[in-house]
Amino acid sequence: MNRTVYFADRAVAFTAEAPGGAWYAVAAEACGGISRAKILNFLESHNSVAVVSDDPDRAFAAFAAEFTPVEAAGGVVVNDCGEWLMIHRNGRWDLPKGHLECGERIEECAAREVEEETGVAARVVRPLCETLHAYYFPKTARWELKRTHWYELHAPGCAGLTPQTEEGIDSAVWCAPREVADNLRDAFPTIRCVAAAMGRN
Repeated sequence: MNRTVYFADRAVAFTAEAPGGAWYAVAAEACGGISRAKILNFLESHNSVAVVSDDPDRAFAAFAAEFTPVEAAGGVVVNDCGEWLMIHRNGRWDLPKGHLECGERIEECAAREVEEETGVAARVVRPLCETLHAYYFPKTARWELKRTHWYELHAPGCAGLTPQTEEGIDSAVWCAPREVADNLRDAFPTIRCVAAAMGRN
């Protein structure tokens, strides 16, 4: 199973075959294996790095072991008008999501985060996909690898929206399909993956 880890706008894929195109391919077993430090070095000059291995799962597991795992959930909320709920966070368009709390089911996390970040109470309809996002978290001085479980959710009306400003959200809006397409151009690749999953499922 291939996995792609995103470092903001840059991607690292763990795969059995080099994908070609703009991907910079490196052998997982070369030079003593692939470490986080080596990947970060490659990402300084390449936007897309493919780690090629006979056993991509094992290569990914070795890489992931250098991070603190974090579980999160979020989703695409669709109302009765077919509009999507999107948020504008830290200068980019995004979807509501957040960390899993102790004892919480992952679907509950998705619905709770939507309500906390936008003020909209929504119910989970179906799972969409999972994304992997790696980053350095200064508050804890550690590298984290966040696995976000994404869902489609439904909210019946076009209720008033309350953006959670303390989380860097300056607006929450219901978006028609054309607006969604425009906003996705200014979103992180993980968010575009979620939108693609909405179309596939």
